[in-house]
Amino acid sequence: MGTKLLIATFWAPFCAFLAKSYQKRRVLLIGSLLGSVGASLLMVLVPPLDRDRPCNGSHSVTVTVLPPGVALTVNVTSTPEPASNRPAGGPRRPAQRSTGVAGADGFRGRPGESGRESVSHLPGYSLGSVHGARTTSGVLHPTSSGVAGTPGAAAFSVVSTAVPLHAGGTALASPANQSAAKGNAQALDLSLEGLRWTFLLSLGSLVFWELLSAPLEQVADDSLYEYLDFVDATDRYRSLWLWRLLGTSAGVCGIAALVGKLDCLLVTKGPRGVVHFYGYALVSTVALLVSTAFPVPLCRRREPSYRTGKALSLVGGDARLILLALTVLLIGAATSAVQNFLFWHMKDHGSSELVMGFSVALGLLGEILLHPFKTPLLRKLSKVGTVGLGLGCLAGQLLYYSFLWSWWSVLPVQIFSAISHGALWWAVGASIEDLATPGTERPLHAMFRGHFYGGGASLGSFVGGFVGMRFGLAVLYQACCVVLWLWLALFLSIRPRLPRERKINYSKLLAVEASDTSDSEQGTERDWLVKAMRDEPSD
Repeated sequence: MGTKLLIATFWAPFCAFLAKSYQKRRVLLIGSLLGSVGASLLMVLVPPLDRDRPCNGSHSVTVTVLPPGVALTVNVTSTPEPASNRPAGGPRRPAQRSTGVAGADGFRGRPGESGRESVSHLPGYSLGSVHGARTTSGVLHPTSSGVAGTPGAAAFSVVSTAVPLHAGGTALASPANQSAAKGNAQALDLSLEGLRWTFLLSLGSLVFWELLSAPLEQVADDSLYEYLDFVDATDRYRSLWLWRLLGTSAGVCGIAALVGKLDCLLVTKGPRGVVHFYGYALVSTVALLVSTAFPVPLCRRREPSYRTGKALSLVGGDARLILLALTVLLIGAATSAVQNFLFWHMKDHGSSELVMGFSVALGLLGEILLHPFKTPLLRKLSKVGTVGLGLGCLAGQLLYYSFLWSWWSVLPVQIFSAISHGALWWAVGASIEDLATPGTERPLHAMFRGHFYGGGASLGSFVGGFVGMRFGLAVLYQACCVVLWLWLALFLSIRPRLPRERKINYSKLLAVEASDTSDSEQGTERDWLVKAMRDEPSD
């Protein structure tokens, strides 16, 4: 995810610039959609590590080791226990959910180890031996200290050859055991090699996919804005956000409902979630047909709409924009922890994909419902106060995520995404418009959304992956919460002390001038300059 976001941060603006310079926007739109269809289907071809695809809600693990002289096979098929019966303990760490590599006794262990060991990839069960026997066979016993996801019912099949033991039950250090240890090391190397290849193929496919799809959104957005500007209808551009949120809500809920019904029906062997890729390819095909009629005006070179250099110099010369850019960078890093790992965290607590999709739609619905109060909110709290409210709300959500206890527990807090995402970005956008010079509003918006937010999300993905693997997702969310609260205190203490310049909003001056012209015809004279500066909203 960090690589994906890093590519989108820098590759998308570069492609958009080239497409505009060479008048090839429509070609880029069609080529990007067509390539995305093929790239999404390419992900389906990546061979999974676990090829068994149980479709009845059960979980299956098969461990096979064939060292010289020993043949052992352990097949485990278990039915997940209902989430209501699971203990309230913390979920497994991501590192514990990897496919295990069996030792000589058929379970995970370091090369050369044998005897009694816990089964880390089969939570809730441990390995014992048959008491009093000269030779042993691996036996799985339920343990009392299970974690979330402990199987409720299981069927085991264990086949093992004789391995001589001492009286205490310790395996003899015989050449057979040494050869078994060598076989374990070989099995470990083969498993790690398979994992490495699966990761590299997935990463390569994702990079190829992102190179094709990253420029799509920015090119389409710029083309539509310039077309509305050409027909003097830029006011309609501000209402497009509603359709974006509605489309996202319908997409996440629709694909989640289809996955539960069609995933096992379409493919019995292959990576899980193939319906997601098929759905993406289908929607991209429909968009490809629509793109042939998409309005793409000719670029007007005398009025460039994307001036990255000028916007960057403006940010570097204004302390308020620098502080805002650092805030957006941190927002991206914290939000990446939610986008990358929240579904994983919910799955640890028994959530289905439909619940995950509904949680996203609930946050977007809250943003739609809060939008009528956008202007009063910014007027009452000011832009700085609204940014502080959004940061505090995001920190509270992250803290709540670290204490999830059930599959539904994430839903109540999702409505606060209206503030932690919607109101927060309204305040950021209003601050950018207030600090921008004429002609740099859109370049600044694109830079904050693309470079600062995207770069922060990429950095947060790399760091969050390390923290989540090393310490767990609960610690990751708590750490993000602490960092946000510290930055919020620093932001609120520094922002009022920064120098503030009075800026005249020329669009408001023209609007007031037009109204004063009609008043003057009735004999009423007004000082339009004083009125415009009086109406200028403060921070």
